[in-house]
Amino acid sequence: MSMLTHAEAQFDRVASLLRDDFPPEILDKIKMPRERIELRLAPLLSNGHVRVVRAFIVHHNSALGPCKGGVRMTPDVTLDDVQALAMEMTWKCALIGVPFGGGKSGIVASPETLSAHDKEVLIRSFARNASRHIHPLLYVPAPDMGTNERDMGHIKDAISYSLGQATTQGCYVTGKPVILGGIPGRREATGRGVVRVIAAAMEAEGRSLSGAKAVVQGFGNVGAVTAQMLVEAGARVIAISDIHGAIEAPGGIDVGALTAHVAATGRVSGLAGARAIDPAAMLTLPCDVLVPAAAGGQITAANAGAVRAKMIAEGANGPTTPEADDILNARGVTVLPDILCNAGGVFVSYLEYTQETQKEQMTREDVLRWLSQRMTERYQRVRETASARSLSLRQAAMTIAVREVAAAVMARGLLP
Repeated sequence: MSMLTHAEAQFDRVASLLRDDFPPEILDKIKMPRERIELRLAPLLSNGHVRVVRAFIVHHNSALGPCKGGVRMTPDVTLDDVQALAMEMTWKCALIGVPFGGGKSGIVASPETLSAHDKEVLIRSFARNASRHIHPLLYVPAPDMGTNERDMGHIKDAISYSLGQATTQGCYVTGKPVILGGIPGRREATGRGVVRVIAAAMEAEGRSLSGAKAVVQGFGNVGAVTAQMLVEAGARVIAISDIHGAIEAPGGIDVGALTAHVAATGRVSGLAGARAIDPAAMLTLPCDVLVPAAAGGQITAANAGAVRAKMIAEGANGPTTPEADDILNARGVTVLPDILCNAGGVFVSYLEYTQETQKEQMTREDVLRWLSQRMTERYQRVRETASARSLSLRQAAMTIAVREVAAAVMARGLLP
């Protein structure tokens, strides 16, 4: 199942629950993106050759505010993928309660094969070519898979240079370095939000993170921070994977040592005190919580029946297929949906947006306090909705989000 098919299937399941509340044409309207944009970048790289690179931008919905969503740089990203991710961002922003719509960008390139110089050239080429589509009141990018805060600083600089200004007026991009108007705590916000939702869910189920066994798939920004925060909360991370392989340590992985090991070697494999394990088998280890924080479509109908985690916390976007959802729900596995679980990043991006717009400065302590409060509050709302309407947590989260967006469309009116 493609990412777009997956995202549309999740929407269709919830739209059927809202047919009595909204005209079908309104639900059809918010399912489709407003714009799908394809660009051709042609940067001159350090080898002296021009390289033609495809890039995509999707503005899915702006009923609640300007579109918000990261810039993904991978060699296999497609326009349909970007549409799916933009659609997910629409629901995520509505659910977490920030005045943004959903957007996303994609650059078809492998960051691992680019030098730091050539990646900067490519990012600046993207910023210049996409300048008509990026604006504080239109679409605000952020880091995503394959990009980071350094890249966001380059986007800001490229746009301000093109405008002939020392800086941008308003927030054109979030997730940038603090010294360029970024906000403390943004880099780890998604992972921290994941752990806050896990803690709230386990408390609601009469359990505690302290002493819990966790498995984390992915050791990028989200997975690494989530693993560290789980350990700090008293959990034992018994297995971790990345794109190169997976490791297991039943007594618990030293995440600090692993972070240093990955910085030195570029992969989790080979950590002293841990043994190699098949990445697919890792997903079926018995544990209290499984955190898929890598790519989408990892838990499917083929392996959902073998998952032995009591709870799944979706750090990645779309890691569980609709068919797998049905299997997990039937088995009583708690699934914390992506549009709730990994929404900490966009919530702190909103704080960064307001900080730059209002020319304020926020402390790390303020950011972390507001993040914890918002994630806990939204989890409680989703849980109460699920209980009241006999829905899964994903159905409840999607119902809340789609209802918010549909109500905004109705409030704005249907005429252009």
